[in-house]
Amino acid sequence: MKLGVLFSGGKDSAYAALLAKRAGHSLSCFLSIQSKNENSFMFHTPAIELTKKQAGLCGVPFLLRETEGRKELELMDLEELIKDAIKRYKIEGIVTGAVESVYQASRIQEICNNLGIECFNPLWQMDQWELLDKLIKEGFDIIIVGVFAYPFDDKMIGRKIDKSFLDELRVVHKKLGINPAGEGGEFESLVVNCPLFSKELSIKEIKAVGEGHSWRGEVLLG
Repeated sequence: MKLGVLFSGGKDSAYAALLAKRAGHSLSCFLSIQSKNENSFMFHTPAIELTKKQAGLCGVPFLLRETEGRKELELMDLEELIKDAIKRYKIEGIVTGAVESVYQASRIQEICNNLGIECFNPLWQMDQWELLDKLIKEGFDIIIVGVFAYPFDDKMIGRKIDKSFLDELRVVHKKLGINPAGEGGEFESLVVNCPLFSKELSIKEIKAVGEGHSWRGEVLLG
């Protein structure tokens, strides 16, 4: 089946794309929404400008649409983007990286229903620790590009998601009960390399911008 991937550049959408490809589907295009609202309910915003470069490393056509990021209204922009993908690439379904967000999954499903296409959520309800372990074992090179909750701070920006990171995260999870995979918006990630990429995304510098426990990484490519 020809599928479009809702791609944020982060770990979940990239892994969902990989699983869809392994299941025998064709990744016909990557679709990204660039929201002007940094606190969007629907869309990942840190380092979203790098998704075009990542799509190129995957050898997959890329479509981008901007949105003002107003709650619910931003879904209209997403629907228009998917309509464009149907017209250009004849996609028959959408792949999402949704794990636990009912808000996101239900709204994407509704759009797909309206457009008469399938919606695939290969990570849905996957244990979050299992998900992180699989990403590491699969050779995903992932860094943190946004943190938005206590006790995280600017020192987390640029951190690699590896065994050491997971060990620290388990301690924080035990104390505070945060979502291990950032499903509560605690942190956002950027895939630097994975089995879909032809080569590593070359990063020259990451600058942490923010205050308190809310920080974003401004990424400069090499």
